[in-house]
Order: sequence, then C-alpha cells, then structure tokens
Amino acid sequence: MFNLRTVATGAVALSLMAGSAMAEKVLRIQSVLPATADEVFMLNEFGKDVAALTDGSLTIEVLPAGAIVGPRDIMDAVDAGLVEGGFAWTHYWGGKHVAANLFGAPVAGAGVGLDNIAFLSWFQYGGGKELYDRLWDEMGVNVKGFMLQPVGPEALGWFPKPIESMDDFRQMRFRAPPGMVGAAYADIGVPAVAMGGGDILPALEKGTIDAAEWCCPKPDSVFGFQKVLKHYYLQGLHQVVVNADMYVNGDFYDGLTDLEKKALEVAANASLSKSMSYRIFENGKALKDLTDNHGVILEDTPADYFTEYMAAARNALQAAADENEFFAEVWQSQKDFADVAVPFWAGAQASNASLGRAHADTLK
Repeated sequence: MFNLRTVATGAVALSLMAGSAMAEKVLRIQSVLPATADEVFMLNEFGKDVAALTDGSLTIEVLPAGAIVGPRDIMDAVDAGLVEGGFAWTHYWGGKHVAANLFGAPVAGAGVGLDNIAFLSWFQYGGGKELYDRLWDEMGVNVKGFMLQPVGPEALGWFPKPIESMDDFRQMRFRAPPGMVGAAYADIGVPAVAMGGGDILPALEKGTIDAAEWCCPKPDSVFGFQKVLKHYYLQGLHQVVVNADMYVNGDFYDGLTDLEKKALEVAANASLSKSMSYRIFENGKALKDLTDNHGVILEDTPADYFTEYMAAARNALQAAADENEFFAEVWQSQKDFADVAVPFWAGAQASNASLGRAHADTLK
C-alpha cells in the first residue's frame, strides 16, 4: 500500500544523505610545519572562514608535517592528487622554478625596496596575482595556488657578540636560508650554512655555527636561541618579504562549486590581512619577553651590511633574470610597480618609523 509517511520519511533520509555528502567535501592540507606553529594556527583560522562562507559544504582539515609525505614532497603529492592540498612558503619550490623566489621571498625586497605591505599592493593591484596564477603552469604542476600569510620582515639574526661592521660579520659561521638568499651572503664573504630550523639550536650549542637567523621574535624564541645568544639584530634585508601559501590539486579545485571557489578566494584575501595583524602583536609580545626576561640585547645593524647585501642581491636577481624569461617578466613587473609606489610608501614609512623608534626609545 502506498504510504505517504513512508515516502516523506524516505525523502527526508535522502535529503540528509545529500546534505551529508555535501559536507564530506574535505580539503586536506598538509603543512610543512608542526601543528603548534603560528602559521598552522592562522591556516585553521582560514579554514573556519571557508567553512562559514560555504555553510559547511567545504571544510578544511590541516595535517601536520610528515602526515602523508615529507615536507619537500608536498608539491609533488598535491600535483599527483595524493593529498588535496599543501601549505608551505612559496620559495620552497624555487628548485622547481626560480621565479617562486620572487613570490615567496624576493631577496632584499626584490632589490627595489618592497616590504611586505608594498608586496601585497603589487600582488593584489599591480599585476602580481596574474603572474602568480601563471607560476604553476610554468612550474608544470596541476595545482591552484592561494597566497595566505605574509610572514616578514625577518630579523637579521642572533650573534654571540656585537658586530660593528661586515668585517665582524664575516668572522661568523652563519646559518642562513638556502637558495638565492644564502647565496647573496656567500657572495659578500659570510660563511653561510643552510640547515633546518630544528637543527639550529643544537648547532649553536655545539659551536658548529656561531650565529643564526630563522625568522622573527616569536618563532625564534620558541626555538630557544636566546638560551645561547643574546645579541639580536632586527634589521635585515635578506627576507624583508616572506610569504606562505596553499596549493590545491587542480582536479579537486575544478570539482568545487563557484561559491566554494569564491569562498577560498575571499578567505585567502582575509587571511593576508589577519596574518599580518596577528604577527605584529605576537612578535611584539615575544620581543618584550626576550628583552625583559631573557637578557636579550637589541642591536643596530651596521650600515655597510645594507650596501653590500643589496649589491649582492641585485647581482643574484639579474643573473636569474638573464637565465629565465618568466623570472625576468615577474621581476620587471615588481620593478615597474616599485618605480611608482615605493617613493610614496618609503617616504611615508620613514616618518612612521621615526615616530615608532622615538616611542620605543622611551621604553628602554
């Protein structure tokens, strides 16, 4: 016998199953970092925004480093569809395409004075986003990229004693980032050594290296560099801009609805601002703790560092541009933007920096 209640019950069940199926669209993102990292905290904040914007039809699950593949294999895993998404710093993939360096860590502000805010202006309104979208095809991977987290500016680093000039710096075996950034140090005679973050403190304790950089006050203090070194230099050129981003498998991305794609875009743009705001305050708190409670002394970077490192950085950038057409196109775009924007932004920031320095000096 035809039973309306049975039909209605079945319809509700089908509706619930359909809703459940929609909710099962999960974007798993494996990070290159442990679950406790600030970047992962902000990545989870990004995930909350995506879930809210899609009413739960797309959710994000963040996996820690090593959950499926090793950190250096994440891009290949996303490309192959072994995991739907990955998270790292864009310049991690400089070995796949040298232009990745210009999006992740353009050495010395691309040699034209781009700080992290000016970089975002170029990225969002100066043509950078369109070039970024082309990077993955140039790299030959099946991914869609989303810039999420500006991390810089990074500190010059930690030293066992004050450095008065580059001659003093050149006496130090110095942990520096790999790639173009570290090569520029080597070019000006600094004995640069590349190593992972977890290896830096043991190397300092053993005397394998004398000085080191990693990032900024909070992540540096988490690694515990203040236990060994007390002289801290905030002003550096090597990574004025550092960006972390997310990579989504192209087939997975193509299977999303237009609303879900838009949600990723909107949440990514929100993340750019939120990450910068979060880091300013977190690094401020960490720096206060380092100087108030751990005997850390803030030092001023020697003037000859800036002239020497900038010259080496520009040489490295020009060499890469001479060898790779897409790199040259991206760098030219950044230079064209800087010709227009940097005179205004640098001039405006100079007064703000002086005001801020005056306030900081009253706290000493």
